Parts: sequence; structure tokens; C-alpha cells
Amino acid sequence: MNASEASKIYDHAIEVLQENDLGTYTVPTRGLYPFQWNWDSCLTALGQSHYDEARAWTEIETLFAHQWPDGMVPHIVFHVWNDGYFPGPDVWQTGRPTPTSGITQPPVAAFAVRRLFERAKDKELAVRHASALLPKIDAWHRWFYANRDPHGEGLVAILHPWESGRDNSVDWDEAFERVPTAGIDPYTRRDTQHADPAHRPTKEQYDRYLWLVQHFRALGWDNSKLHDASPFQVIDPGFNAILIRGCSDLAALAETLGEPEIAQANRARAEMGLAALEGLWSDQHGQYLCLDRTTGTLIDSASIGGILPVFGGVPKDRAHEIARGIERQAGGVRFLVPSHDPADPRFEAKRYWRGPAWLVMNYMIADGLQAIGETEVAGHIVRSSLELIAQSGFAEYYDPLTGEPCGGGRFTWTAAMVIEFLKQAER
Repeated sequence: MNASEASKIYDHAIEVLQENDLGTYTVPTRGLYPFQWNWDSCLTALGQSHYDEARAWTEIETLFAHQWPDGMVPHIVFHVWNDGYFPGPDVWQTGRPTPTSGITQPPVAAFAVRRLFERAKDKELAVRHASALLPKIDAWHRWFYANRDPHGEGLVAILHPWESGRDNSVDWDEAFERVPTAGIDPYTRRDTQHADPAHRPTKEQYDRYLWLVQHFRALGWDNSKLHDASPFQVIDPGFNAILIRGCSDLAALAETLGEPEIAQANRARAEMGLAALEGLWSDQHGQYLCLDRTTGTLIDSASIGGILPVFGGVPKDRAHEIARGIERQAGGVRFLVPSHDPADPRFEAKRYWRGPAWLVMNYMIADGLQAIGETEVAGHIVRSSLELIAQSGFAEYYDPLTGEPCGGGRFTWTAAMVIEFLKQAER
């Protein structure tokens, strides 16, 4: 990609971010996702910071303004009424002053805040905002280990596939079968009105998603009860890697800002998590696997969730083996990184998290690989990401075999990651 092409793509990416900007928060894309999503916002702030640092800080602060008293940061904040998305606040019924969902999402906030802080041009602004966010992010991390790791094993469970951010991954299939569908309220999906149904989760999966929401709602969204009451308890190595990285980043930030207690607590969490993650390693697959906490068994599913631990700072020998696995996958697809192993018969190139490539995943994986010296594989991932943009625009995700754009269009976090990739190339 020459300088002129890169400049055009960069300007287009900013245009996408700005058109989805509602002043104090961004929506992932108009129509399909009309509210504020947790990890979307944190990753979006990285892109915003390159042209408006103050706006980037506001994005994350708006999210944390709706943190629950127990420390949880919900996965959706319903700032305004909109009937274009299901399930809306009338289904969640969480009772918050501003309606929110009742579950969480991958905790990328600490990573994003540290990165914003370290590259800030306005240092005074950065110190002020990072200092205010520090205890809030620490409370969220503490919440995870208190409510999702009740036996102190070092790894947290997700209780709903939506929490992983990888809603319909092959990883969840077997454990998800334990979730009943009887007694769910009648509903009408909205997502299939905005995107091809063949690219979205199935109706059977949606029935189970809704059963869990109703089950947790009946328990009053009491996070001290939800873990043990859930028939779905899965330890996702990708989710835990993001949390581990977040704890490490928050510890470093806390040391810089003169908060040694927060630094110590988060460093201990990260160390405990990294040690426990080793139990999820699969020699057969050359990557990490999910663990079904209910049965105590590893889930035989080689997804991107088991590649993502390179972002969390796993041992170099593990990260190098994962890099070799990505190189093998590159022989079977045109574009990296597929969200499921293309050699698996369950791979679906266009269906959401069962095969497509996502730029946010590419960004985190490339970041982890770059840190351990796997610069060639990291560079391949970045080039592949930018080729997808040049060919297919700013889609939600892409068919890794053809590059076809899938899901929503003019997608905010895709544009933010493109800005990140282009800026990194300048350095």
C-alpha cells in the first residue's frame, strides 16, 4: 500500500468514527448496534486518540459512568430509547438509573487506558483522566475474581456467550446444549433485519441466549448468585488473556501514578492468571483450549480464543508455537486470522464467530506477537488486515477465504483498528 492509498484509507476511517460518534460515546454501527458497547468503546478510543485525545478519554469515561456498585461494567449501556435492537432494556430489566445489560464483556479498558496514557501528547490531561479511571478499572478487575472465580483458581468464567464477545463460537456448542429453551418469552430478532441471517447466530442459539438472560433476571441480577446458578460456565483463554493483560497494564499504570496498592493487587492477579492458564494448553492443537468448568474438561475446539493468549504475555515458547499455528492456517485462507481453525469441519467462513476474520482480534494478536519478536507473523496479520479494508471496506468482519464483507457496514472498531495499524506503520 503506497502513501496515497494509506492516506485515503486513514481519512475514510476517521470519517467512519465520526459518523458513529454521538458526542460522548460511539455506536458500533448505525442500525444494527444503536447503543454503547463495552469493549467496542475501549478499542474505539484508541483510534480516536490519534485525532482528538480529549474525545478518546470521554469515550471510556462515559462507559465507566455506568459501572455497577459492585464493580461490574456492563456490556451495553442503553443511553437512549431505540427499538431497533433486541434484546433491549425492557428484556434486561436491570433497574439501573440509565438502563444497561446485566452481563459484562472482555475487559480491554486497562490496556486501552495505558496505551492512551503512554502516547498522550497532552500529559496533564492524561494524568487527570487516567488517575480518575484507575480505581474504577481496579474495582472491575476485583469484581471478576470475586464473582467469576469463586474458588480462587486464577481464571474467571463467562456465564453467557455474549460476555466473551465471540457470541456463537464453536467453543460454546457442547456446554450450551445444557442451557434449556423452555419457557422463554416470545421475541422478534432485529439483527437479521440489518444483516444476512446466514451470517448470524441461529434461532436455536438465540433461544438459549434469551433463556440465560431470563434466568439471571429472575435472580435479580445478583452477581453473587449468578455463577453457581448458571448451567453455562466456561473458562475462555482469550477472555482471561485480555483480563491478565489488563491487570499487567493497570499495575504498570498504577506504579506510574503513585498507587502501589492497586499495582500490587493487579500484578498478583496477572501472575496467578498466567500460571493457571498453563492448564488450558493443548499439545495436540498447539494452542490453548476453553475449559468447561461444569464438567472440568477441556473443550476440543481450536478457535481464535486459544490464539489470543499471546496478547496476555504467555511464555515465549507457547507464543512461538501459536505463531507457527497461525502460519499453518495462512496456508488455508487468503486473509488472517480466521476465528476458527479452517481445517475443522465446523468452520463456517461467513457465520459470525465460527470462521470469519475480525480486525480487533488481528490487532491484539499482532500486538502480542510483536512483543515477543514474531515480527514476520505480526506483519503478515497487519498487511492482511489492510488488504481486507482496501478490498472490502470497513465491515464488521470478513470471510477469510474470499475477503467478502459480512455483518454490519462502516463499523466503528474496524475503522479504529485501521487507524492504529496505519499509525504504527509510521513509527
